[in-house]
Amino acid sequence: MNEQRYLPDSNRVGVLTSTVLLAFALTRLVQAPEFNLEIQLPGFFLTLPLNISAAMSLLTAGLTATGMDWLLRGHPSLNNKPTFQWWLLPTLTTFVIGVPLSILPDGIAWWTGFALGGVFLFFVFLAEYIVVDPGAPYYAVSMAGLTAISYTLFFILAVALRYSGARLYILIPGLFLAAALASLRILHLRLSGIWEYAWAIGIAFACVQIAAGLHYWPLSPIQFGLMLIGPLYGLTNFAINLGESLPAQRAALEPAVVTALTWGLAIFIR
Repeated sequence: MNEQRYLPDSNRVGVLTSTVLLAFALTRLVQAPEFNLEIQLPGFFLTLPLNISAAMSLLTAGLTATGMDWLLRGHPSLNNKPTFQWWLLPTLTTFVIGVPLSILPDGIAWWTGFALGGVFLFFVFLAEYIVVDPGAPYYAVSMAGLTAISYTLFFILAVALRYSGARLYILIPGLFLAAALASLRILHLRLSGIWEYAWAIGIAFACVQIAAGLHYWPLSPIQFGLMLIGPLYGLTNFAINLGESLPAQRAALEPAVVTALTWGLAIFIR
């Protein structure tokens, strides 16, 4: 019974997960005309595709944020605290899941992605609920899981955007937002509740600079994702190590090794 108070109400988390999945399914089933928003700037002509998938991605992200707030209101340790820090990652998760689902073909591939996305989303809801209370029995496991999920989401988004052939002016904002939110959530979890906004923005800026440089290289989607997840992991862990008062040389050692390994792996993977 003592452990039960640290877990969300099964009815609430079930309703929230199924509602988000229903929104994904409706996005696939509902057919609507597509059109482009054309913007003429000095020296640039931008075309922004507007369709039901883009609109539903935004609405589903908002639904997730609202639903996560509703889920957290039942936590006995919340004590009327603001809940935004616990719905940042679920909202990002919903947005990222929607990107590959919008480009996967109909059939087994889409339904597999749909099922995996539902499982992924459920565990994000569960872990975010648990980490509300640092004294929860599964707090350490949930924190490690959320950290891994944050990196995985960024990798999935990078691969999906590369696979879809997204233009640079769409690729950069999407990756910047994902990198900033992922690193901000990881830093907040690992540094005992400190909000490192400057680090998160700096890390995201560095990642999109690398992405912009790699955009026109003949890289496969997996190679592109690996060459971006390395710097995100390295810079985030460098910030964590400095926050834990490690000397700069020691703080940079592990991030540099992991980044080099991901880049080396990307060279041999097609």
